[in-house]
Amino acid sequence: MKTERLLRQTRMHFPRFAVDEIKITPIEKGGSDRKFYRIQCSAEQTLILVKHHLARDENRHYVEIARFLEAHNIRAPKIYFHDPDEGLIWLEDLGEHDLFSYRDESWMVRRAFYESALDEIAKLHRLPESAWEEIRKTFPPEFNAALYRWEQSYFFDNCLGRCFSVEREKLASLANLPMLREIAVRLGKLPRVLVHRDFQSQNIILRKGQAYLIDFQGMRPGLAEYDVASLLYDPYVGISAVERAHLIEYYCGGAPSEEFSQALRLCAMQRLMQALGAYGFLGLVKGHKQFLDHIPTAMKSLREITNSIPGIDPLKATLDRLA
Repeated sequence: MKTERLLRQTRMHFPRFAVDEIKITPIEKGGSDRKFYRIQCSAEQTLILVKHHLARDENRHYVEIARFLEAHNIRAPKIYFHDPDEGLIWLEDLGEHDLFSYRDESWMVRRAFYESALDEIAKLHRLPESAWEEIRKTFPPEFNAALYRWEQSYFFDNCLGRCFSVEREKLASLANLPMLREIAVRLGKLPRVLVHRDFQSQNIILRKGQAYLIDFQGMRPGLAEYDVASLLYDPYVGISAVERAHLIEYYCGGAPSEEFSQALRLCAMQRLMQALGAYGFLGLVKGHKQFLDHIPTAMKSLREITNSIPGIDPLKATLDRLA
């Protein structure tokens, strides 16, 4: 959709702003298939405009989920107007400072931001199923054994296969390790809560020191540990073992249980596999080469995690060989 048409649509829906003051600037946003724009409506007022594909259900459901979050006092951008026929969403501009942008600050600064992010995600995790039953139909498929197995296959195909050229027979052997199947089944049997699904530093905006959730259109029932692992094993940002331990205790309100720690390790493995598969796919299939830069960090974290998981020695050996 051309810029002039976007401006025309904005003027139509926000007539109170002076026509000659409205300006539009594209925003580069990761590997998303959506287009983002910052609309300068006046010297004091800016909006974010999102253009999404009409064919993808999760994009159409973004608005409903945003209003659901607002109703439950979970910080997220306010929706100002939605044109479903055009696939256009005008929403609150929370600024340009995501958690990722503070990655080089001291831990004293970053700790408060991470704690604020965990406070917001904990609100989501604590919602009873009855609170989200009405909008459950808007969610993508929930986390179950099949989805965990898909994440594993995504990793083998798009990371080990595409990026490291591991031979097909070896990939099949690794993908069929009995313990990987068992892990998927085990995680699939645990009680589910509502999860963000992509809870990482670039999907958390900081405004006046408070965390806001964005890019939540993949929200679905899953494991709280998956969201926590997504943040604390985020390949985009370096977090030390000491910092990670502090944040785990902060989220748990004290020392984590053995059950939580075990689920967190398995979810960290799953999340890193999913991320690595995405980096390979986005980098080599979609042409977003910048994602390939994050593979070494994610692979290092995956090697560390798999060292604490028994029964997957062939995978550990392959990861060590690729180091």
